[in-house]
Amino acid sequence: MSYVEVPGAKVPIRMWTDPASVEDVALQQLQNVATLPWIKGLAVMPDVHYGKGATVGSVIAMKGAVCPAAVGVDIGCGMSAVKTSLTANDLPGDLSRLRSKIEQAIPVGRGMHDDAVDPGRLHGFGTSAWGDFWSRFDGIADAVKFRHERAAKQMGTLGSGNHFIEVCVDASDSVWLMLHSGSRNIGKELADHHIGVARKLPFNQDLVDRDLAVFVSDTPQMAAYRNDLFWAQEYAKYNRSIMMALLKDVVRKEFKKAKPLFEAEISCHHNYVSEERYEGMDLLVTRKGAIRAGSGDYGIIPGSMGAGSYIVKGLGNEKAFNSASHGAGRRMSRNAAKKRFSVRDLEEQTQGVECRKDSGVVDEIPGAYKPIEQVMEHQRDLVEVVAKLKQVVCVKG
Repeated sequence: MSYVEVPGAKVPIRMWTDPASVEDVALQQLQNVATLPWIKGLAVMPDVHYGKGATVGSVIAMKGAVCPAAVGVDIGCGMSAVKTSLTANDLPGDLSRLRSKIEQAIPVGRGMHDDAVDPGRLHGFGTSAWGDFWSRFDGIADAVKFRHERAAKQMGTLGSGNHFIEVCVDASDSVWLMLHSGSRNIGKELADHHIGVARKLPFNQDLVDRDLAVFVSDTPQMAAYRNDLFWAQEYAKYNRSIMMALLKDVVRKEFKKAKPLFEAEISCHHNYVSEERYEGMDLLVTRKGAIRAGSGDYGIIPGSMGAGSYIVKGLGNEKAFNSASHGAGRRMSRNAAKKRFSVRDLEEQTQGVECRKDSGVVDEIPGAYKPIEQVMEHQRDLVEVVAKLKQVVCVKG
């Protein structure tokens, strides 16, 4: 489908889904965003649903302003994927050992490494900018500087919630490695600090929703946020790269005889801010649960822990600010999923996938998400499919 335009206070809301299918609370959030004085455009992806701060699956383009709560607390959260030379025939019938080895190599949940990972010891990991990246830690908000050791030890860790590591197989039986994570606790603490600062600024007191408090250009608060935001986005990218390097090492050891090779890594943020130009204006584009899908950009759109995922290439649709969905999108809250589904439901819906099947991940059950095929159908003018993947191993925090 192309988009449907819904009237908004300052800008129309372009929706790549049926507006009738969107929850009332999410529609209200979008209407609130459309009242912001700085807004120049608002695009809504087919995985849209209510979110904390701002609607998940929204692309907010503003001139001279950025809303830290719209970026969210997992700054730089995103996906990475790598195609390997392995095929489905190389995989053992019992994948429990492989899952166990991945969980041993990469801490999940709130876990962290005993010692910070030395990227110099990782196979093929480029370290040229590593020292510069960490030297800039001294320039971030004083409020989080005491977290340096924790940030270093959490680099290369998964986290919890909807974050995952997967081994997948595509339609040609090629094996892929895929993972989803962000800036961990340091990103959250930076976000919480700046959201608190923004809420107290005088020009944010009359907004229809205090969650939409912004920073504006040419102010010290904006300069501080931009500095910390871009650093956290970089942390998230490094976090995924280190995890992928650790994951490759596991695969090398487990499939020694096959001597696996790995193609170039595909990586994309889906909670972040980017400086982009549209209709002659330099804008700050916030993708809250959306990926960049400029012409030729590779991206990753996952389903759920029992559904397929897609490797895509952007079509460069400027009406959507060169964006696409970041996944299937939730159709019910975590609490609603826990009430609705049982462990037995989880077992049934993740049949054929080597993964956790306990009460701790029932809120991530496939039934809590929108059908990924439907989401993909709604964005045929945003991306083209390069490969469809189906997971055989899924590691959750």
